[in-house]
Amino acid sequence: MIIVMKKKADEKQLDEVIRWIESVGYKAHVSRGVERTIIGAVGDEREKVRLKAAEDMPGVEKVMPILQPYKLASRETKDGNTVIRVGDVEIGGPEFVVMAGPCAVESEEQLMECADVVKKGGASMLRGGAFKPRTSPYSFQGMGEEGLKILARAREKTGLPVVTEVMSSSDVELVERYADVLQVGTRNVQNFALLKAIGHAKKPVLLKRGMMTRLDELLMSAEYIMASGNDQVILCERGIRTFETAMRNTLDISAVPVLKDKSHLPVIVDPSHAIGQWRFVLPLAKAAVAVGADGLLIEVHPDPAHALSDGPQSLKPEKFYKLMDEIESIAKIVRKGYAEKDGAH
Repeated sequence: MIIVMKKKADEKQLDEVIRWIESVGYKAHVSRGVERTIIGAVGDEREKVRLKAAEDMPGVEKVMPILQPYKLASRETKDGNTVIRVGDVEIGGPEFVVMAGPCAVESEEQLMECADVVKKGGASMLRGGAFKPRTSPYSFQGMGEEGLKILARAREKTGLPVVTEVMSSSDVELVERYADVLQVGTRNVQNFALLKAIGHAKKPVLLKRGMMTRLDELLMSAEYIMASGNDQVILCERGIRTFETAMRNTLDISAVPVLKDKSHLPVIVDPSHAIGQWRFVLPLAKAAVAVGADGLLIEVHPDPAHALSDGPQSLKPEKFYKLMDEIESIAKIVRKGYAEKDGAH
């Protein structure tokens, strides 16, 4: 249920409503908007009729049901869009954000070279996998904690915040120690034990859509994280599996505006994993910018032919620079219009 406070409701009245919500067995999630404050009351759906009594409390304007099954991720529960801050970087704000780097950390030399390229190209964050989920058990699985240490050293050298994947509940604390953003990969989007564990982390989470995951299922996975206490979730469209074989996956570009209509969470796009071929990454990146994505996740490697993971979809430095130059002008126009629209929301 949503409890909408009156415009002139004071902090004492707000606190009393929150205490009452918690006293009847619900969790209170407060969203402060420009005009008014909204409280999302989340708990056992069978008892939600009890929350209607809040309408008689001082400062309460009305109580409404949340229609979507994803309560906290739903746009109904928040006035405006969520902006997630990672150091000086804001994801979901007026600036377009690019996270770039190699699929996997292979060595300190390789990652430092990638980090320099990413920094020079104007990206805001460095991505790289220390733990790699692979289809084949014989493929390179990542460097583990040593890879995390290399990522941390790259952050220290370049100032770029680090995004890396966590694959197991038991690794959440370890990865959180080194990373600035914890990534949940496509294969783990419905690993509910992992989602709950990450929900207890203090770092933002980049949640990738599964290969065959519907948008409502993606939002329910976000709900698992948020319901466990972490409301810093970034949604990522990375292509879905269809009958088409010309590309690695089919980028569902329509997912961006639909997710933004359903949820207040920021949405980014990973064209590299969607297409699987470097020469098509740029046009898909442009499309993602044009349709209103908040950012991109791009794979970059100094020597893709010898990459230990996903070389065919990785951009060489000069191709990455070209991508950054070409999306800049589009992003300025689109983000300006998007900010104006959001301001009127």
